[in-house]
Amino acid sequence: MAKPLTEYQRKRNFDATPEPAGKRARGSKAKALQFCIQKHDASHLHYDFRLELDGTLKSWAIPKGPSLDPSVRRLAVHVEDHPLDYATFEGHIPQGHYGAGDVIVWDRGVWVPEGDPHEGYTKGKLRFHLQGEKLAGAWNLFRTRLAGKKEQWLLVKSDDDQARAEADYDVLEARPDSVLSDRTLIAQPPKAATAKARGKARGKAEPRTALPASLKPELATLVDSPPPGDWCYEIKFDGYRMLARIDGKQVKLFTRSGLDWTAKMPRQARVLARLGLKSAWLDGEMVVVGDDGIADFQALQNAFDEHADARIVYYVFDAPFLNGQDLRDRPLKERRAALQALLTDNKAAPLRYSESFDQPVASLLASACDMKLEGLIGKRADSLYVGRRSPDWIKLKCSQRQEFVIVGYTEPKGTRSAFGALLLALHDQDSGTLRYAGKVGTGFSATTLQHIHSRLKPLTVSRSPLKKNPAGISLREVHWVKPELLAEVAYGQMTRDGVVRHSVFHGLRDDKPADAVAAERPAPAKAKGSPAGGRWHLTHPDRIVDASSGATKGQVAEYYAQVADRILPHLARRPVALVRAPDGLAGELFFQKHAAHLAIPGLRQYSKAEAGQVAIILNQLPALMGAVQMNTLELHTWNATAKDFDKPDRLILDLDPDPALPWKMMVEATGLTLTLLDELGLQAFLKTSGGKGMHVVVPLVRRAGWDEVKAFSQAMVQHLAALFPERISAVSGPKNRVGRIFIDYLRNGRGATTACAYSLRAREGLPVSVPIHRDELADIKGAGQWTLFNLAQRLGEVDDPWAGYGDVRQSITAVMRKQLGLKKQA
Repeated sequence: MAKPLTEYQRKRNFDATPEPAGKRARGSKAKALQFCIQKHDASHLHYDFRLELDGTLKSWAIPKGPSLDPSVRRLAVHVEDHPLDYATFEGHIPQGHYGAGDVIVWDRGVWVPEGDPHEGYTKGKLRFHLQGEKLAGAWNLFRTRLAGKKEQWLLVKSDDDQARAEADYDVLEARPDSVLSDRTLIAQPPKAATAKARGKARGKAEPRTALPASLKPELATLVDSPPPGDWCYEIKFDGYRMLARIDGKQVKLFTRSGLDWTAKMPRQARVLARLGLKSAWLDGEMVVVGDDGIADFQALQNAFDEHADARIVYYVFDAPFLNGQDLRDRPLKERRAALQALLTDNKAAPLRYSESFDQPVASLLASACDMKLEGLIGKRADSLYVGRRSPDWIKLKCSQRQEFVIVGYTEPKGTRSAFGALLLALHDQDSGTLRYAGKVGTGFSATTLQHIHSRLKPLTVSRSPLKKNPAGISLREVHWVKPELLAEVAYGQMTRDGVVRHSVFHGLRDDKPADAVAAERPAPAKAKGSPAGGRWHLTHPDRIVDASSGATKGQVAEYYAQVADRILPHLARRPVALVRAPDGLAGELFFQKHAAHLAIPGLRQYSKAEAGQVAIILNQLPALMGAVQMNTLELHTWNATAKDFDKPDRLILDLDPDPALPWKMMVEATGLTLTLLDELGLQAFLKTSGGKGMHVVVPLVRRAGWDEVKAFSQAMVQHLAALFPERISAVSGPKNRVGRIFIDYLRNGRGATTACAYSLRAREGLPVSVPIHRDELADIKGAGQWTLFNLAQRLGEVDDPWAGYGDVRQSITAVMRKQLGLKKQA
């Protein structure tokens, strides 16, 4: 008898496809049965419907996708079983491999069969209920007698309160995106492209495709670090993106937004016309190269302003259409090979091929940053050309960061409130006078806009504090302020005039005087493995910690150095337990609560924390980085500090779900928990666990002891479980949370620990436990949404959700205990 996953494994080469290998079927543990629906843009866009049974996912391909209309019957073609971990698979299956194309998780959750599911599956008649992010209610799968290479089933919605007429509501159109990420899929290529592919398969000449009148460019997604896989890397030019439409001798040049700029660059248009192409769309970047060989954006702007196109060079990097052929559904390598051959044979000064480099991406990026380039553009080698922002094209930017003096702000525009942008300045190191250094208008939330504005208004002055006012800014829109506040700003580059570009606000700095801030000089090259320019001893920085993402020990060290100002306040004077991974995630993990023989600089030890044992406390950055040197990934902290180990200063509820549950049930349970806390009059703060659930953190004054706080937290959970027994469990253990969420109050016992805010988690992808605003809860897609690789972007865009944590003064009162039915404390 064949093993359940034999067919699945036979069809795939796991050295080339990112799909999970699923070496063996897994026996069912104590959890609900999961289902998922994956949207699969393969040879034809379709939906893969999968139900967990006997340790695998029974699978059906549904060409038209599920419908909420009971009168609509959807064909469901039975296919091979898939491994359970396929339920969360998203990614790109390379061309030439089975199922080639993009995959997203369109829906997932729990399925509850009516009757015996094994008997129903064998007989070809399954009736079940779905509890998903998008689909719910009763459904039916029927095996038909229709002829075909594979079994033909039908998926039909039952007529219940979850049913909707398709004429009124099409769930596929209304909710097209992934439930796990920000990924989406576009529609299939036009029929002409599909016909072309069929003709090619039969060995026929490819039909010519009419040249489109317009074309949307593919845009790159900003990432923090290079992903694994087969990627091509090019220089990120500091210029203007330009698309060239060539139709015989007629050439048009369009910006990425579709503006016709042909008149601005007649020389470039003439050179393109001389290529001798019958038709084409070319994609590239217009730049002016300075004397140092680096693209000069300011010089490019001057060239346009002065109508002087002689120095403008068109670097071409893609050919979506070429000589009557639509190449958008060809792999990038094929398109670039055709483009390279074209431009090699037609060399002209204003027209060049944008080379790609085959050196390791880390050294490429380091070289680009040393040369003061913007960074790199990475493109998946087998990717198609799509007219949208795509994860198949990525940006790796050389970003710098420092403090600037705020000298003014502009009026807000549109729906923006408070102010538009902050005007920045630096002290000239020779004269000491303030000179203009650019402005920053991104990185603010509505809250930070109001907060900063309230601090700026009292500093308003009538005259500019700058030695020379900036050009290109309407001074009538500027409010000048005394140069007393500092802004920490990340920026892509600084022009020769000392003006920052691509700036992002990161926060106000109150820890140094404004008159001490000048332009930072480049520091000497840091030692290998030294995070964020620090002088931390780090051995084996290139050791792989997480094979799934390629993350190294050096990247872990860089992460903790970068978030040190966020995480250290949550570690200060608080006993910490370390999760160490000497051999990475693939090896054994060690949970270490006591100092033992750890050689960590700056480590504090307290023997009073637990009788006869020594607790670890990491108060300072050297101690934190020392823990990283000892291969620490996770940091778990007590609910009390060294100020009084006998009195906790917080209460934590850890919402731990059955892993099969849809995330929306976690959102609902977190909302119910917050509602109860509101009724009790306790302010709470939220963070993702970085694992499967959410942490609700309630700060307390040091008044109650451990037993009292634990009993109160248990009473809250029991109260919620009594009100919502089908959703919430107050009893630990996997069997007690099947299809439910266990709210863990045991975190509130003496010596118990919880993952610290901003701690990495020892899981694939290295997710992070991240504080969130309460109004963000409904938009979160999972507890592991932020990782070592993407958290930096969030920190640059969102103000600190726990900024007011330290100001909260509250305690458990007799009235609160009475509300929960607790007896009066002795």
